[in-house]
Amino acid sequence: MDAVTSRKAIVIGAGIGGLCTALSLQQQGWRVSVYDKASSLREAGAGIVLAANAMKALDLLGIGEAIRNVGAPVVHADIRTWDGTLITSLPAAKQAALYGTQSYVIHRADLQAILVQAVTATTPIQTNKQWIDGIQSDRGIIALFNDGTQEEADVIIGADGFHSAVRERLFGQSPARYSGYMALRGVCNQEEARNATNGGGFEALGPGRRFGLSSLGNGRVFWFAAINAPQGKLPPVEERQSELLRQFHGWYSPIVSAIEATEASTILAHDIVDRPPLPKWSSGRMTLLGDAAHPMMPNLGQGGAQAIEDAIVLARCLRNPDIPTALSAYEKERMARANRIVRMSRSMGRMVQLENPILIYLRNKMLASLSDARYISRFDPIIGYEL
Repeated sequence: MDAVTSRKAIVIGAGIGGLCTALSLQQQGWRVSVYDKASSLREAGAGIVLAANAMKALDLLGIGEAIRNVGAPVVHADIRTWDGTLITSLPAAKQAALYGTQSYVIHRADLQAILVQAVTATTPIQTNKQWIDGIQSDRGIIALFNDGTQEEADVIIGADGFHSAVRERLFGQSPARYSGYMALRGVCNQEEARNATNGGGFEALGPGRRFGLSSLGNGRVFWFAAINAPQGKLPPVEERQSELLRQFHGWYSPIVSAIEATEASTILAHDIVDRPPLPKWSSGRMTLLGDAAHPMMPNLGQGGAQAIEDAIVLARCLRNPDIPTALSAYEKERMARANRIVRMSRSMGRMVQLENPILIYLRNKMLASLSDARYISRFDPIIGYEL
């Protein structure tokens, strides 16, 4: 057995980042164990956007075509006012031609199913396993779990999301930063809403509120609503649909139709938060990845993409047999990019959640005046990025 295939990695967390990490390490010849504290692997999210940088990364993992077969391509994307008046159409087709792939929207459960199938072809995923510590030595690291079990490895990768136990163990508690708005999400199958996506989707911007609608494929539509509100004021499940109908009363009719057509009990609600960037992600033989390392707001649709990029870069860096040196190289390559997108996502959120009528007018005029070339240039460092 050669030096690489004899090496063992433990991945904590079986979300998008953790599963992509397992897949990427498998490609490099690592033995991998994946653990998740959940009792079963259920993805409770709705839709996720996979821009060109994410799709190219998924192609490197060998699952890009599976995503394209299940997801819906974004062939058209509009920004509208609250009443449906078109502000601008984004250059989705030009970006697809430039980058060699369209962006896709896919249900998170479908994405996770594809990843689980790819990973479990060689690696079982163990659920109901709460990681509590890693005991390091010069030779390796031992993962400890709350059921008393232990496992030895060469490296532990914390891909356990926003509430990461690995991050807290390494660097202590870090405060969540509230955005000033909450998000509600859902999926429906409704003709007017489906037709309004026009082979892609739109976002409608109103005072302190916005609503996005995207095709999910197979007749399904994914929607989200972002509403300015004090932290901790999420409506209970039984009131979410009525609150949405109140907040978006009189808006562009496909929005109201989508809310009405969604099964009320399935509507998700979250405060939108991130965390201040960490000065480092690694300590010895342990490191962080994805939301555990750099949780970001969803305003640029890059949370999943950045976790996928992390996974590929980390596996490449771990070709170096010196684990601490490899993790240092991983941080050096990834931290500046990820933290920049954290900052940009916060800034974008402030712009699209404006309440002041004068600022809203100026923002909409700016968006309407933005040429395709300027738009593509502005976002090229994010979605034009190649690993």
